[in-house]
Amino acid sequence: MALNQLLAGDGLGKHVPRIDPSQPMAGRRPPLAARAKNVIFLFMAGAPSQLELFEHKPKLNELSGKTPPESLMKGKRFAFLKGNETLLGSTRKFARHGRCGMDISEMFPHHRKIVDEVTWLRGMTTDVFNHGPAKLFMNTGFAAPGRPSMGAWATYGLGSESRSLPGFVVLQSGPRGPRAGNSLWSSGFLPTSFQGVPFRGKGDPILHLRSPKGFTRERERRFYDAVGALNRERLDQVGDPEVLTRLNAYEMAFRMQTSAPELMDLGGESERTMALYGAQRGGASFANNCLLARRLVERGCRFVQLYHTNWDSHGGPGENLNKDFEKVCKDVDQASAALVLDLKQRGMLDDTLVVWGGEFGRTPMGEVRATIGRDHHIDAFTMWVAGAGVKRGYIHGATDELGFGVVDGEVHVHDLQATILHLLGFDHEQLTYRFQGREFRLTDVHGRVVSEILG
Repeated sequence: MALNQLLAGDGLGKHVPRIDPSQPMAGRRPPLAARAKNVIFLFMAGAPSQLELFEHKPKLNELSGKTPPESLMKGKRFAFLKGNETLLGSTRKFARHGRCGMDISEMFPHHRKIVDEVTWLRGMTTDVFNHGPAKLFMNTGFAAPGRPSMGAWATYGLGSESRSLPGFVVLQSGPRGPRAGNSLWSSGFLPTSFQGVPFRGKGDPILHLRSPKGFTRERERRFYDAVGALNRERLDQVGDPEVLTRLNAYEMAFRMQTSAPELMDLGGESERTMALYGAQRGGASFANNCLLARRLVERGCRFVQLYHTNWDSHGGPGENLNKDFEKVCKDVDQASAALVLDLKQRGMLDDTLVVWGGEFGRTPMGEVRATIGRDHHIDAFTMWVAGAGVKRGYIHGATDELGFGVVDGEVHVHDLQATILHLLGFDHEQLTYRFQGREFRLTDVHGRVVSEILG
């Protein structure tokens, strides 16, 4: 107990930032050399099937319809499989592209343009096989709500370069929101200034941001000053840091009344850029959100996260591997590739890290519902990362001939988190926050930097 009390003063982590409570988002220098200034995470909520997109498995096609080897299934747990399912080959056509020779299916024609711009992580693994907990695990390093998200950790460590927009912004598209909801961009036990701010993709990014009719900027300024004075008086009385958070939120809202409409106005974007993304002026889509993500990091936003649903290809209404899968692929293929190409031609890819992937993968076995689909799979899936110090045109990791497990270059979710923090200039073991008597970090007590993918 005495040792714990002595250590409590300094904290065990060496990269605990010094934060001015009155300006929590003020920009801060990372303690280590950083390659990334900003992160854009394209989150494919529901988990895309790597076996229809990135993993060409002739042996799986050959054995389609047969019972999987008992040695592979022994001791394994799945979300919905009952044990009588058979192997399911893919009907999609694959070809190798780029100097790196990456397998890309016909479903992602635009990804062929960036095949030599990204690092392909073909040996991803995770621990959690249900959607909400797995999304939390990918975003917060823990499978239950209450921990800070990756974007919250990034802004806690670095603040933001923008004074007129939030440092951590969330954009959503698709038929519904992601499972686990706002827990995915929560600040957890960090001050709430660092939580993600969800923007709408069309119109005012935040409801009720505009002033009521007849309210001039001068009159509104007087209102904010009066409310601010009352809040400061309350802060002096109770010393609650969340009162400062409320003060900062009011000030940010006032500044966003001019910055947010300018952000959302795509009138200044060229027709060539709009066509590159497949975006539409005045529209709301994943394509528009990708373009908004570029505009946000241009304006100094530290962490932008896009969620697109629905990739949950179990089979059945809205979730089959045929037309439903084709639609969701078409939703994201062009814009995902365009974001990388646009950042590159603007010179922004050098210090912007782009991450693409879902919470887990899909099984080589079929799942029989109204139509055949694939169940959740934690032992092997594919993601990609681009820019900000990672290798270009590099394939890291490999799976067995059925796509069931990783045989080389495994990257666990905690490893990916450690690598993202490393690129932002932090040792993932040292960026900590003291809560309930111990030091917490994004990677819990796990994780290693995947040095093999660093350029």
